[in-house]
Amino acid sequence: MAGCHRKIMKIRKITPLLLATGLIITGCSSGTSNNSSNSSTKTEVKEVKTINLADFKNALSDSNYQFVDTRSDEAFNGFTNGEVKQGGHLKNAIQYSATFVGNVAEAKLAKYVSDKGLDKNKKIVLYDTNKENLNKVATEFSKLGYEVFKFEDYKTFADDEANKTNIVSYKNYENLVSAEWVQHLTHGHKPEGYTNDNYKIFEVSWGEVDKAKSYNAGHIKGSYHFNTDLIEEGPVWNLQTAENIKNNLLKQGVTSKTTVVLHSDDASAAFRVYYAMKWAGVEDVRILNGGLQAWKNANGEVETTVNTPKEESEFGVTVPANPQYTIARAKEMAEKAKSENIKLVSIRSWEEYKGETSGYDYIEKAGEPQGAIFGFSGTNASNMDDYYDPDGTLRNPQEIYNLWLSQGIKEGDAIALYCGTGWRNSIPWFMTQLTDRQNTYFYDGGWNDWQMEKDLPIDVNKDKGEKPDAKNDYK
Repeated sequence: MAGCHRKIMKIRKITPLLLATGLIITGCSSGTSNNSSNSSTKTEVKEVKTINLADFKNALSDSNYQFVDTRSDEAFNGFTNGEVKQGGHLKNAIQYSATFVGNVAEAKLAKYVSDKGLDKNKKIVLYDTNKENLNKVATEFSKLGYEVFKFEDYKTFADDEANKTNIVSYKNYENLVSAEWVQHLTHGHKPEGYTNDNYKIFEVSWGEVDKAKSYNAGHIKGSYHFNTDLIEEGPVWNLQTAENIKNNLLKQGVTSKTTVVLHSDDASAAFRVYYAMKWAGVEDVRILNGGLQAWKNANGEVETTVNTPKEESEFGVTVPANPQYTIARAKEMAEKAKSENIKLVSIRSWEEYKGETSGYDYIEKAGEPQGAIFGFSGTNASNMDDYYDPDGTLRNPQEIYNLWLSQGIKEGDAIALYCGTGWRNSIPWFMTQLTDRQNTYFYDGGWNDWQMEKDLPIDVNKDKGEKPDAKNDYK
């Protein structure tokens, strides 16, 4: 999940360098256990109970209860996965996927769970269509001292049209797909939300295919390599011209009507290309959630054969079809920030934000555009840890929006997301598109372009202290 690897490589290429009625009690007995975050503190292991449908529905309007969805991102976001009639999640539900269990360091587990928003003064209701998932999370939470209730009949609830108003989904949830979804696609089926008969899967990284280590080490059978040089160029590393990008997409067999699935070892690379393709006018672009590792975990077939796409001749729309997504250059960004009250949101490490480092070996100056707001990212320019879950999948967008709110970024604010050169900010930009958050721009030039303009104001915030808590410490 590196944010700038390809650019460091490029410069070297160029230069030398419920207490409710009717509960059924199940599960563990009461006892004591060491709190994983403080071995000297004893925590009561509470009994896990089961809640029936009637009490579950009554609890929805009771502020003494919190609801936790233990399903996958895709189910939470909106996919039915052939299991329920209404995809999505309960309003205000917290997401804690069962796949997190075992992937959080024991010493950090108590805080990690608490940081999700769980309150020990409330009754925690877990819901899922999979009992095994419920049991895994219920056991983990009960050991931490939470009063846990399992709801095992979520399918009946979600299949009932009368409960539709309690379930919400992200408008563009289909943009983020699971490995199982991609398997259905590659096996010739029509996975949920796919109505096309033309698709391509790309592993994204910098360099020609012979330099693509991740692709050559083993890729999804039938997939192709996509070189990020096809959509951007130095020295600013902004998007190439519309004509170049159109021609390069056609050479990769991509038209406006092609369904494209992207993934990358460096997760931000796939999101960078996602942004470029949507800007150009490719209507249906998906991200494989969790990348190749998720594919392998789902027993997807991997090969080392180098595949070459068949070139297309007509793209189908004028490129760019969606220029409104982008604010390309620094001077334009500075003017719009002032005239349209757009907040600049920095998707860079805390050290970059404070001005201790530029983050890149080819960016001379350290600092930030004056007035920029910290939007979280990772520990350095090469990762996006704040934006990923313990299982390697994308973090829940609402958790990110809550972090932004703590920084003064409100839901209705016009914002422009940027990083160093346009890779890392593509991840939160994707989230805003997934959830249909309005008034969001992609400032492509980023810090690199800004620091090249000598007359643009800069902040060096070395006195900012400690990084705000991303509430995502699990390693």
